[in-house]
Amino acid sequence: MMLWTVCLEGGPRRVNHAAVPIGHMIFSFGGYCTGENYRLMRPIDVHALNTITYRWTTVPLQNTAMAPFQRYGHTVVSFEGKVYLWGGRNDLRACNTLFCFNPATRQWSTPPVTGQVPDARDGHSACILDDCMYIYGGFEEEYDKFTQDVYCLDLRRMRWRFVRTTGNPPSYRDFHTAAAIGPNMYIFGGRGDASGQYHSQTEIYCNQIIYLDTRTEKWHSSMPKNTPPIGRRSHSMFVYKEKLHMFGGYNGNFNQHFNDLWSYDPVNLTWQLLDPRGQRPPCPRRRQSCCLLGDRVFLFGGTSPLPDEDSTDEEVLAHYSVPLQDHNDLFVLDFAPSLKTLCYATILKHNIDCKNVPAVLIRELFMMTSPNNISHINRPDPRG
Repeated sequence: MMLWTVCLEGGPRRVNHAAVPIGHMIFSFGGYCTGENYRLMRPIDVHALNTITYRWTTVPLQNTAMAPFQRYGHTVVSFEGKVYLWGGRNDLRACNTLFCFNPATRQWSTPPVTGQVPDARDGHSACILDDCMYIYGGFEEEYDKFTQDVYCLDLRRMRWRFVRTTGNPPSYRDFHTAAAIGPNMYIFGGRGDASGQYHSQTEIYCNQIIYLDTRTEKWHSSMPKNTPPIGRRSHSMFVYKEKLHMFGGYNGNFNQHFNDLWSYDPVNLTWQLLDPRGQRPPCPRRRQSCCLLGDRVFLFGGTSPLPDEDSTDEEVLAHYSVPLQDHNDLFVLDFAPSLKTLCYATILKHNIDCKNVPAVLIRELFMMTSPNNISHINRPDPRG
């Protein structure tokens, strides 16, 4: 029985950021917030979430001169306790420099690399397989086009190479997701164009899962036995117990944001729409971050239309002044809630007056949450 167990406001208000867990901390890098100036070349901001106390802190950097510039549409991965950031852009340009962040020292570095370095881009994906970081797709700055290329960075040798794949690759796209299970890199969703590489304003949203077997470097289609979710971009994807899980996103052709949660079994080739209970779930949104830590998923940030407002893509939003809201909230999805968590969820669901609950149980319930969250026990959120 999976539960939404935490719903908190007050974190960093960020959209199109990138985050990764290290130990019991989650580090979030960059992103944007409506109204801020992203033509300035300033150091990227780093925020850290303590997953025990649910407290956010701004990470003070020791050497801002070495830090990447503030950006969005980038990717981060963790490898041997360090974070590797690649790609992304601000309102002036995109970047293809590799940056390394050491959480222990709070220092940035730019490791020297060799080989075939990918062109600058944003909206690509990245994941770790063995000792390598694989990136796929995105929108290339210099050529103003979508790509379907695969590059691999050997994190031991710090050497890039262009992966000459065989088979039928995913179509040209950006803002898709990638996740690794065994030797395979699975690709889902993203925004493409009917013209192929170039943006003609006729968007397409693929809902097919395609995976790259990194042993043979061949693409394969994973054909589901049942109906897949609608295609989308700027969603989140993670792997839990050898299954792909996908949340949220946006489809411009249907002008729709999502807050649905799906799982895909690559062995049985079946999709399943999940229905977590518990706290109020995240509202429909896109460009959030989603990190798995043990049995818990931490979802935060992103953007969505204001309630009761129709929305379209950013260019149309700007033209018609349709408002979006950028989020600073945090949600936790627990795939294996403890008995304490289940008791807590029952009190919330039935709005139980804690005066009628034995004191020993109250103490146990209070121990499972941080002091700032005790007020949540009094009554559920009035918005449901």
